[in-house]
Amino acid sequence: MQPISKVAKFLSRQRGMSFSNLIWLGRTGIYLVSQPMTATCTLEKAVQKFLEYLQSVKNSSPHTVSNYGKDLFQFLSYLTPPESEAPKLNSVDHKIIREFVGHLHEQGLEKSSIARKLAALRSFFKYCVREGMLKDNPARLVPTPKLPKRIPSVLSAEEMNGFLNQLAGIGPHREGQQGKKDAFASPQRKVPRGNADTEGLLIKRDRAILELLYAAGLRVSELTGLNLVDMDTKDRILRVRGKGNKERIVPYGSKADEALDAYWPVREQLLTQNSSSRSKRGPAPHTHAIFLNYAGRRLTQRSVGRIVKKYVRLANINWDLHPHSLRHAFATHLLADGADLRAIQELLGHQSLTTTQKYTHASIRQLMDIYDKSHPHA
Repeated sequence: MQPISKVAKFLSRQRGMSFSNLIWLGRTGIYLVSQPMTATCTLEKAVQKFLEYLQSVKNSSPHTVSNYGKDLFQFLSYLTPPESEAPKLNSVDHKIIREFVGHLHEQGLEKSSIARKLAALRSFFKYCVREGMLKDNPARLVPTPKLPKRIPSVLSAEEMNGFLNQLAGIGPHREGQQGKKDAFASPQRKVPRGNADTEGLLIKRDRAILELLYAAGLRVSELTGLNLVDMDTKDRILRVRGKGNKERIVPYGSKADEALDAYWPVREQLLTQNSSSRSKRGPAPHTHAIFLNYAGRRLTQRSVGRIVKKYVRLANINWDLHPHSLRHAFATHLLADGADLRAIQELLGHQSLTTTQKYTHASIRQLMDIYDKSHPHA
């Protein structure tokens, strides 16, 4: 998308219109002013315009745009009985939104899900007010359901180190650990001939994934989106693209560096064997992605979740561990060792410090557990 120029901003101020009403005509360098949407337009058209705004102007992730779309079209479906026209935008008031919230309660939805849908409606109507389609935001008058404060359950540093060190000791080159080797090397799905997953090829990849999740506190989407150009192996630094495609710089430690060094030959082998064996019509390997699956393609977020669950199960540990748990552990352990909350906020890529502050509660809870176990008069 062509960035808004000074000419566009001038036109916007003179005509009282928003940037979304300005249409760029390619190489001509000309802006045409489209007709702004009014309050009498249908709710469906306004929703579609809002989703386009999220994608093209706000640069929101496809996952975010999809979730907003699901919530808003659910609201639209609630207001549109079968064989009836979509309601006008200006016909929606806070009473209708309250009825929708009550309907969600009757459907048995969790308070957190209702709060998310209400937040989507607030953002949508806020956009409509800013674009001049409405005078007031009707969703502001609807209170958010009171949510319980959930403190993330975090593994201790000793538990996390023990789990990752146990994984480091597993591999086909280790003798005297045949039983563990076979358990960890067993493939989760049938692998096509020509791949060496049955020989424990992907154990090194999986260890690098787990080490990097914990060492850098990455979201799983950030991990799977990493490319070779995003990694500086000399200085052990990652360039991470987080929510809203915002970039940040994150360091990683020696353990993750060691695991990555062991993974690079595996990655080359995956690319080589799939480049030589794929048919002309088959998809080409993702040569720029860091983490690959057995077919030489970029690893998916769902696959990372399965990997974490697999190793927890094979280690015979009764943990409800998922990829985001390692991010929680990263932040909590940094805080427990005296790291500044602002620094943790930067490393995690949180926009608000309030989001980061939940880890202070988790850290205090761990201190209370230690106190209860250790103090003679606890």
